[in-house]
Amino acid sequence: MNTSNNNIQDFIKAKLEILKNWLFRYSKIIMPIVLVICVVATIAIAINANKKKVTEEETAGIGAEVDITNSLIAVPEVPLERDAVPEINELINTYYTAMVEGDTDTMGKLMYKLDDTEVLKAQETSKYIESYPTLEVYTKTGPKENTYMVYVYAEVKFYDYKEPIPGMTAYYACQNENGDYYLNVDGEEDEDVLNYMRELNLQGDVIDLNNKVAVTYNDMVAEDENLRQFIVDLNAEIEKNVGEALARAEGSETPEESGEPSDDEQANEPQTSEPSVVVTKVKATAVVNIRTSDSETADKLGKAAIGDEFTLLEERGNGWSMINYEGREAFIKSEYLEPSETTLVSTEGTETVTATETETQTTQTSNNNSDTVTGTVTVKENVRIRASASEDGEKLGTAYVGEQLELIMKQADGWTKIKYNGRTAYVKSDYVE
Repeated sequence: MNTSNNNIQDFIKAKLEILKNWLFRYSKIIMPIVLVICVVATIAIAINANKKKVTEEETAGIGAEVDITNSLIAVPEVPLERDAVPEINELINTYYTAMVEGDTDTMGKLMYKLDDTEVLKAQETSKYIESYPTLEVYTKTGPKENTYMVYVYAEVKFYDYKEPIPGMTAYYACQNENGDYYLNVDGEEDEDVLNYMRELNLQGDVIDLNNKVAVTYNDMVAEDENLRQFIVDLNAEIEKNVGEALARAEGSETPEESGEPSDDEQANEPQTSEPSVVVTKVKATAVVNIRTSDSETADKLGKAAIGDEFTLLEERGNGWSMINYEGREAFIKSEYLEPSETTLVSTEGTETVTATETETQTTQTSNNNSDTVTGTVTVKENVRIRASASEDGEKLGTAYVGEQLELIMKQADGWTKIKYNGRTAYVKSDYVE
């Protein structure tokens, strides 16, 4: 009997190993749990969640004589159903909307055990996602009462890539004591439940759906080198930004640890009696990227438009200037900046000298809402409306297909300046005509 059980186990493991290898082949760039970013098809569930526990039990000889067939939950052969459970549809739509918005509070309520890293990843990823124009929700009855296996086919539209990218992921939906559904990804299910999930994932219609998505995705990647590079760069950028955020969360170095002088040491440094001119503010002379560090390969925080003014923190000898951008340190190449405000520093006091151009720019900024409307543009695809010409700009709303927007001007940097709710705003030019 024991030999027979071992044969059954070996057969199941071999079958699952084949599926696992196939899935991994198409899931190298899938982001775990929080987001299917680049959407290679995957329906992997936590197959090995209890591997350690099972190994320990086998070592101790526990359950060696138990007949596996008596403990497994029967897996029904029922077809995938689309949009069959309204509560599950609502759950998925709410969750994916929260992913687009970076609304981690809502995500945390709908996804069980969302840890700090996943929260950061969701917040970072939402900066790049414009929408999920297509969501198809398929379900099969789960291993327990009021549970479902949910298979979501999604097409994700990124701001920086023209076409939606297809993908699929699977969720285990459970019901709490209040009767509300949530997505359970804690990986602590018992072996019977895990086996049930595995068997569902091996059923023909699930495999067929997964294959269909994989073929579509692979065809897109094969035909478009830009897409391949976009996916690689996007994942690398997100992982880097999440890593930096985690490092910042752990706390910055003290002055003693960094080797920099403390505030007291700086205060005690002798002051020169010779007056000096210090540039305190600069303005952009061209449309230029704002980056996280003094390197052309550093992450982009946004773009500076001609005339945008910033507080200068430091002008470095390597051709970069450190500025204050939205309350944080950022960098712009110095060749695209010019002084707009200087301060004369001496032992007797300070005197601020403001350039004429700065006064003009200030006047333009204060009269921002008086920009003249020159016509209208029509929205070709749903697009975010932002407060500045940057993908990191504040989100003011969404313009939908067919909507008419008041046009101020189309800019050379790929943004269109519009009038929105009585104020100046911006949309990506690719989405309007």
